[in-house]
Formats: sequence, C-alpha cells, structure tokens
Amino acid sequence: MGFRQTIILPLSIPFKKEVFGITKHINACALDNRQTEEVNLDDPYTVPYRGIYAVCDAKNEYAEIIEHSNCYSGAAWSLYHYAKSPLILKARSTGNMIRYFMKTGTSNLELKPSVAAAGIESVIVQGDEVEITYAGLGGGGVGATRCRAFADGVLHYRISESGGERCAKGTVVVPRRDRILIGIDDTDSKDVGATWTLTHNIARQLDCQESVYLSHSLVQLFPVPEKTQNCMSTVLEFGCVDDKAKSKLLSSFKKALEKYSASKETGLVVLSDFYAKGLYSYSNRCRTERVLKEDSLRCAEENNVEVLLDGNGVIGALASLPWFGRPEESIIPGTEIKPMCMEKTS
Repeated sequence: MGFRQTIILPLSIPFKKEVFGITKHINACALDNRQTEEVNLDDPYTVPYRGIYAVCDAKNEYAEIIEHSNCYSGAAWSLYHYAKSPLILKARSTGNMIRYFMKTGTSNLELKPSVAAAGIESVIVQGDEVEITYAGLGGGGVGATRCRAFADGVLHYRISESGGERCAKGTVVVPRRDRILIGIDDTDSKDVGATWTLTHNIARQLDCQESVYLSHSLVQLFPVPEKTQNCMSTVLEFGCVDDKAKSKLLSSFKKALEKYSASKETGLVVLSDFYAKGLYSYSNRCRTERVLKEDSLRCAEENNVEVLLDGNGVIGALASLPWFGRPEESIIPGTEIKPMCMEKTS
C-alpha cells in the first residue's frame, strides 16, 4: 500500500496528510522573523521536573521517590550518581520516570566530582507530607535545587545558591502517597478493542495531583483458549494522597470501564499496597498455566484485593498487580517475578 500526501500552499493554510487511508489535519506554518533572530530565556539554567512523587509503605519505613523528568539525559545522570546514596536501595528508570526505592531517614553524603557528584541526603515523613533533601556539586547542584524545587506538585521548598563550582543543597516537600494498583483484563472482543489502550486513555483522563498516574504495564499471561488474541492483562499504578482521592479515582475508573468495555467478562481489581508481594506466586502461575476463576477469587480475598468487576477477566487482572512499574519484564512470556530486595544493591 502506498503513501500519498496532498499539500496546499501557502504553508500557513492547514493541509491534509493521508496515510494508509487515515486522514489527519495538520497545521503547518513557516518560521517568522522573530524565531530566527534571537533566543530569549527567562531562566536559562533551570529545567524543572514535571513532577516529584513520594510513595510510602504503611509504616513509613520505606519510600519510593519517583521523579518525572523533562530532560532524560539529566535524569540519567542523576540516576547514576544518586544510586550511590546510602539510603537508596535500588534505582532504575522506566521511560522518563526515575524511581528510587529507599529507606526513610537521614544519611551523610560524601560528594565527589565526577564520581558521586549528587545524591539524596534524607527522606523524612511528617504526617501527610514527605520532606526530601538533595545535594549536588556544580550542575548537579542546580538539579538538586531549582530543577526539583520548581516541579509540579511541590508544596514548598528551601534551596541554596547553585551552579558553577558551588556545593548546593535543596529540600522539597511533597504529599505523602499510597500506592494504588488497578488490574484490568478482558475489555475487548474478537472484533474490537484493546485493553492496554483503553486503560491508558482512562488513566490519563483521571491523572491529577490528588491521584497521580505513575505507570502502565502489559502482562503476558498463559495463552488460554478464551483469549481474544495475545492474552495480555494490564496493571495501572497511581499514587493517591488520601482515601477520598482513592475513592473518587476508583469510582470514576469503574464507570469509564463499564462505559467503554466491549466485553461482558471484564475483570477489574484494586489493591492498596506498597509491594503486592502476596500475589507473586499466583501471578507466576497465571503466566505458565491455566488458572480457574474460583482460585482467583479466593486469592483476591486472602490478599485484601477489591474485586470491582468479576467477569472471567478477573483471573488475568489479579495476576497483573505485582508487575506495576516493570513493563520491560512483564511482557516476556514465563518470566518469574521475584521478591523485592530490601538490601542495597549495586
């Protein structure tokens, strides 16, 4: 099948672009003189993060600091250096999200240029707020102060002067969040739909400061005869500031799913938990063998999982929950999910 494009000049007028029978209107315009003369920057040395989120366990002993970057290379630099901070047990990236799994408390950073040039000094939970203190040398100090202080969702901050040869320090205060995991399966039919697209679009609509949309993972299941095609379920991860935010999120999500699902066997389950470790064994079974619905409902009850829609899709929906934030692993058939390491790893 060929590619056909029709352009109507001048460029300031909208034109049509037809690709594989899909017509899309695109507004194109030429650069005006102002855009070619000079660049004016209000704050040339600050690249604010899109958001910084703190998800905590029930006892506030552990936290996962999740940073949504606007400049991935800068965030990758942070990932390399911050991973050496004493409090951080594990650090990894998921797309443009950098995730630091760590103990709460305070540590002493030994900053060294080019080797360990920045880090997280402390994470302190105080009621419904989390205080995160960063420190860094040179450009790392700019990231530790202004770039993070001006992130969406930061309640307030304290920062020192940064840049050049300075050693800088910054403290940001963000809402304390609980992790809310939503598992979904069987929203499509033989003729229409895809669970991963529907769930992502709903999640984006419901994303807000009270209930932040953190991750989306597709989970490969054992291919049973009832599957539509690829036998995949989906887990969504949100960070909610309180029970009211959680209740509103789940009510809206369920209504949207019921409105747009193309299947009568949709499964929708919810778990409020930092790890979802009680479901590891069950999930591994669902990825290697056929599991009965009765077993799924029993497992959900034993692990305090709320079943909001109990179609046959509940089997895969429940199996998806432990795979939050692991989209590269969850898509590989038969991959076994392993317990989270609670000790510092290199």
